[in-house]
Parts: sequence; structure tokens; C-alpha cells
Amino acid sequence: MSSPTLLVTGASGQLGRRIVQLLLDEEAGPIIAPTRDPASLHELAARGVEVRAADFDRPAGLLAAFRGAARAVLISTDAIDRPGHRLAQHLAAVHALEAAGVEHVVYTSLTNPHPGSPITIAGDHRETEAALAASRLDFTILRNNCYTDLMLSSVQQAVASGRLIDARGDGATGFVTREDCARAAAAALAATTGGRRTLDVTGPAAVTSAQVAAIASELTGRPVEHVSVPRDALVAGMVEHGLPGRLAELLASFDVAIAANELAVVSGTVEELTGRVASPVRDFLTAHRGDLVPG
Repeated sequence: MSSPTLLVTGASGQLGRRIVQLLLDEEAGPIIAPTRDPASLHELAARGVEVRAADFDRPAGLLAAFRGAARAVLISTDAIDRPGHRLAQHLAAVHALEAAGVEHVVYTSLTNPHPGSPITIAGDHRETEAALAASRLDFTILRNNCYTDLMLSSVQQAVASGRLIDARGDGATGFVTREDCARAAAAALAATTGGRRTLDVTGPAAVTSAQVAAIASELTGRPVEHVSVPRDALVAGMVEHGLPGRLAELLASFDVAIAANELAVVSGTVEELTGRVASPVRDFLTAHRGDLVPG
């Protein structure tokens, strides 16, 4: 029997590209990678990936881009420039996936995207999940927690200044590495299972900012303390340092959710899907110890 054709959206991004690489390493596929810029995936095309032109802002072309795939990963897009933009892209993609005859969709969602979530992009994920539920598609929704990778810059700054500043209070987060998210998504895509399920993708423990500061101090030999500030002060500080207001509001909304322990979720999904346990925060920071101390 021939293997099912797999499709990965967003392969020009870090998560999507890594998913495709993992699938290639396991000789899964055939693989289709739709993208706005086919030239950006030339190295994947050289490895046998069928790269197709597709633009989520042009729904009419998505059906042809998705046709022939049996299972697909739908990676949430980065279109957060204006309210409703990303959701419109997602809804167009779900409709096209269904119309193209795709059987199973793996969607990368967000931890706890409930109506009361303070995270400004939670609605995009919640409504995309609802669209999948209203379709005839089978699906695996992977509710990815915050990337461990994204704490590197803040920890670097904390080591330099001696203070890890955020608005997270004593809240904890089930940080998960991008690599573990990619491994989980690749495994879910390459599986032969059907049905519908929603899974939390997390690291092995929920970690507070005070614990992150302590790990950073231990690894670098420099004193680092956690300082929690009000949300508005955090936003003002980020804007003062050059971040666009909309992005600052988004980042601060995650801190508000963390302070309320909305993201203090821990699961064994990574191990369940891949057979390997998720990487702890300490292991990730240890592996990047050389990046933590200012040059």
C-alpha cells in the first residue's frame, strides 16, 4: 500500500519547516508544502517535497494547493496585524481542506483558548477549533503552550541586568520547546489514527518566573531576581524600548494569563505521540548556557 500524502502549511516558518524535516528524516509522505514564496523552500523541494504556491489571503487558490493530501498540518498563521485577519485565513484554510477531500487535520492551537481568556489572540484559536468541529473533518488539535525558546532573550537581558521583569506574578507556565511541538505535530500527522481529539502540548512541569530566574542564576553564576510589575507598566516599558503597541499588548496579555495560572497546564502528550519525554526548561537553558552571558 502507498503511504498517504501529507501536507504541511507554513513550511517557510520555523515550526513548519522543522515538521517537514522530521517527516523527511522518517521517510514519511509524499509531502506537499504550500507557501506564498515557493523559492523559500528550495532546499525542501530538493529533498522531494512538492512545493506549491498558496496564499491564505487568496482563498480561491487554496483548493488546488491542498488537493491530493490525505492528512494535513494547519499551522496558525502570523497575521496578527489587524483584528480578524488571521481568523479569516484559518477559516478559508479549513473550508479548502474540507473541499479538497483531506481526511484529517492537525491544528496548532493555544492552551485554554476559552471565551474568558485574557490572551488577545485566543479568539482566533477558539473560532478555528469551532470551525473544525463544524466541518466533516477528523482532527487533532494540539494546544501548544508557550515556547521555551522565546524566553532566551528575556533571560539574556535578566542575566545582564540582574532582574527578570514581567507581569507574571507567581503564575506558572508549562513551557514547551518548539522542537517538541514540531515532533508532536509530525507524529500526529504521520499517524494512521482518525477521530477527533484535543491535546495539550506542554513541557514536563509548570515553571514560575522565579524558578526561571533561579535557574539562570545557577547556570551563569550571576545573581538574577524576578520582579513582577503591573501589566500597564510592562506594556509601557516594551513600547518605550521600541516594540509596536499591538505586539506589546499581545505579549502582556500572555503575562496576565500566566499570572492567573491559565497556562499552568502540564500533560504527557509529547511522550504519548513521540515516545520521548518533553524537554524541561532547565535542560533547554543548560543547552544554551553560552548564550545567556553577555559577550
